[in-house]
Parts: sequence; C-alpha cells; structure tokens
Amino acid sequence: MGLVYALAAYLSWGLLVPVHFRMLGAYSPYHILSERIVWSSVFAGALALILAARHRLNLPLPLRKRHALLLLSAAMIGVNWLLYLYAVSGGHLLDASLGYYINPLVSVAFGRVVLGERLRPAQAVAIGVAATGVAVAVVWAGELPLMSLSLAVSFALYGLARKIVGVDALVGFLTETLLLLPAAIVWLVLSPEPFLPAAPGDRALLMLTGLTTALPLIWFAAAAVRLRLTTLGLLQYVAPTCLLVLSVLVYGERVEPHRALMLALIWVALALYTIDALRFRRLPPPAAARSDPDAMRV
Repeated sequence: MGLVYALAAYLSWGLLVPVHFRMLGAYSPYHILSERIVWSSVFAGALALILAARHRLNLPLPLRKRHALLLLSAAMIGVNWLLYLYAVSGGHLLDASLGYYINPLVSVAFGRVVLGERLRPAQAVAIGVAATGVAVAVVWAGELPLMSLSLAVSFALYGLARKIVGVDALVGFLTETLLLLPAAIVWLVLSPEPFLPAAPGDRALLMLTGLTTALPLIWFAAAAVRLRLTTLGLLQYVAPTCLLVLSVLVYGERVEPHRALMLALIWVALALYTIDALRFRRLPPPAAARSDPDAMRV
C-alpha cells in the first residue's frame, strides 16, 4: 500500500495541484496559501471527527518528545507551499520541476546520514548518476537555482520529520494545519484581498484548495511510514516529470539544453534503480534480514 499512496500523492502534485493553482492567478501567493491552510484545517478536522466517531482513528496519546517535530514539519510544509505558489503564479513551473528533481537526492542523503539507511551498490550508482545530472545542469546554467534548491530542501526536511514522528497521516496533517492556522487567519484579516470572493467560481476554487492540499499530503505521510526514505525519495521523480510535461506541452515553457541533459541522466538513474529493486524483490531474504523488519523495505 505504501507504493500506491506515494504514487497517488505524486501524481496529484504533478498534475492536479498545479492546474488548480494556476486557475487562481488573480490572487497573491500569500492569500492562496492562507486560504488553503484554512480549508485544509476544515477538511482534515471534519474527516478526523468522522473517523474518531467510528473508532477508526487513534490519537497519539500520551504525547512523546518526538511529536515536537511536527512544529518543524509544519514550518517546512508552509515554506514549501509558499515557494511552490510563487513558482506557479509566476510561470516558473520548470523551476518547481527542477526543485522536485533535486529533492529526492536530498531525501536520500538524509536517509543515509540521519536514519542510517543502507544502499545497495546499484542504488548508490543510480543516485550518483542522478546527482551528476543535477550538478551538470547547475554548472552549465552558471547560476545557483535558489528557488529550486529551497523547494528541494524544505520538502526533504518535511519528509524526514514525518518519517521520525511516525504519527497517523491524518493526525499529523491536521496538527500541522492547526499550527499554521493562526498566521493564516491574521493574514486574511489584514489582507486587502477578500476572504471568499463574491465570484462563485473563485470561491469554489479557493475552498477546494483544502481538498487538493490535504489528500496528497495525507497520502504522502501514509507512504512515508511504510517505505524506506530512499525509495520514497526516488519515487518523487514522478511529480516533477508530470510538472515538466505540463509546463512544456500546456503552458509553453522552454526546456534549455542543460535541463534536457539533466533529465536524460535522471531517467538513466531511475532505470538502474528500478531494475535493482525488481531484482531484489525476487531474491529470497538472507537470514539476517528476517530479524530486521526494515531490511526488506524497497
């Protein structure tokens, strides 16, 4: 199920979410961010109440020290949302795509350094090829892609925090949105842009930000506790690929040669990683792996 949750989240982020937010181009990124926090809180809160009433949702009580990491995950997802909205509203979907291509490399690094996840030789080669593609693109362009790097690091930190916290996906997401809610309300009260505008179409689109924000993140968090961070990181190439196709075929952005080379190397890396993962699944587990529940996660 972890793989299904991850693919559902990444396909939503790569296709549904950018089209949705592009339709709200008349509003500032701060206003859209505030509205999506409000409506995400409403949607997640209602869903949590329904599941709790049916005894299908357990609250993480008593709280433990690691739950304080939800403060970090809330801050990182808020920053990531805002940067993404700036990229979409400014017509820079390619920058967002590059950021989410770099993000898996950062996730893999965190998984290796912080969580001690081991890499098989073919996986290490695949990551090296992908990292080479990103490095060549940066050197060729002659500038550091700050927007892309900020998107990559903020979402990798979010994924790491949720991996360590290990709370229920819906509980964690509701906690994050509630932590961000006071700032969102303050902005909406002080902003000259109206909360829930009169135009029915805009009103519906803004309210739907709660749904298109909450569901992919809940799916992502559900995948994060079921998959190794290295696997989760490499699966994240699905979303930027969708973003790339969308930006070029639908919105007419141009792919420069350095980005084309980067994409080619990344797809080589993905092929290597996929072949290794399929091969590893067919092999019987060694004796040591039977006592290590994490050893068979791919």
